[in-house]
Amino acid sequence: MGRSEIKRPIGRGGGTNDSSGGGSTNLVGKFTQSVRRIVQDVKDEGSPSGQTREQIIETNERLRCVRVRLEESYDTAKKALVNLMNKYGDSKIHKNIFARYPMLKLMIKDVIRLEAEYWTLVEIPKQEQKETVPMFVMRSCSIMEKTQKSGEGVKTAARIQEDAAERRERMDRLETMTTSQIEGENTQMINDMYRLLKKYSGLRNLIRDLKSEYDSSKMYPIFPRYTILKGMIKDIMHHPDYMEVCHEVD
Repeated sequence: MGRSEIKRPIGRGGGTNDSSGGGSTNLVGKFTQSVRRIVQDVKDEGSPSGQTREQIIETNERLRCVRVRLEESYDTAKKALVNLMNKYGDSKIHKNIFARYPMLKLMIKDVIRLEAEYWTLVEIPKQEQKETVPMFVMRSCSIMEKTQKSGEGVKTAARIQEDAAERRERMDRLETMTTSQIEGENTQMINDMYRLLKKYSGLRNLIRDLKSEYDSSKMYPIFPRYTILKGMIKDIMHHPDYMEVCHEVD
């Protein structure tokens, strides 16, 4: 048999067997991503924020968690005011003042009770005159983090596991990103949250003013107070802060 006739066996260790395990491919992919990220992070040193990668990731997580809480309060405030307007419109079928007057009082009370339920709507600060957008947003985050929603302190084992799994998914996603990419995402979230803070603040002020005006109206007898209550609701209906959000689709 000539030398050229010798064939290399195909099997374990053979060069012609190109199949490899999925685990090896995943490891190589993750390793490659890590190397690319490290190389990019070296280029990104000296980023404008001056934060370490760990600090930037922590900021990302804080913004996401607080955003969820803020959106809940915003949706609650918006829904309460929209319901007020819907009920006011429905009440117009009643022409008798003695029938409609208690309806006006009740629909307003349904809104202003949110001021008594301190855990329902989060408190946010006013922006200082010289306070930048990032400074204001992060200060608002710190305040909202200190306030706990009713029932948040009690979590089932299943809920704890679910929260942990969601956090791992978020951390895995961030691990594939460069520091500058995460920082860019943080900047976008800060800008988005700033706009939401402004809209929420506008609705919250409307509810506060409604409560104050309602309490002040109690000194009047039924006929003038009936007119006052209608005027309070109409003022909100035409207020720019309400008109900006009342048409949003949930």
